[in-house]
Amino acid sequence: MATIVLFHHVQGLTPGVQAMAAELRAQGHSVHTLDLYGGRLPKDLEAGIRLANKIGEDKIQERVDKLFKNLPEDLVYIGTSWGAALAQQCAQQRPETRGAILLESFVDLDAEWSFGPWPAGVPVQIHGMDDDPFFAHEGDLEAAEHFVNGEGKAVAELFTYPGNKHLFTDSSLPSHDPQARALVMERMKEFLSRV
Repeated sequence: MATIVLFHHVQGLTPGVQAMAAELRAQGHSVHTLDLYGGRLPKDLEAGIRLANKIGEDKIQERVDKLFKNLPEDLVYIGTSWGAALAQQCAQQRPETRGAILLESFVDLDAEWSFGPWPAGVPVQIHGMDDDPFFAHEGDLEAAEHFVNGEGKAVAELFTYPGNKHLFTDSSLPSHDPQARALVMERMKEFLSRV
């Protein structure tokens, strides 16, 4: 069983994010969630981005670092959208990473502000909708395809789902797609059984 850090998206630690954590715990995994917003749940993506900017990167990083003080190093990082970027950063920069699952986001490894190279041998799954205005149309999908077909060939899996919704994996939001989420969860559980 894996020890997992699950990062929420810009709308906070919603009931849908908590439901995902509970579902993974039911599989026997140890799942740690961190409420980076102190209980606040922004009503939409724009409000979430404003709140994240107001809190600031330094304060967010401080909260993340505080969580890690009580955890082992051999972790699996999972995150959705904005939280996937945090998960990806941890996977690429923290030692002894066991794996990563990036939902609805992927930071281009060749971008000027990337987190560096992907660590050798660390498996990763990337999930997103094929017409998502953020994931598919802002470069994440293209970067993920480039990675999976290039340097990540041995360790990376990319799964796309038909649709144009963002945050489709959060069961508590209107953007939720039950069928696609169920398939994501099935693939995540299979991945976690291997790491």
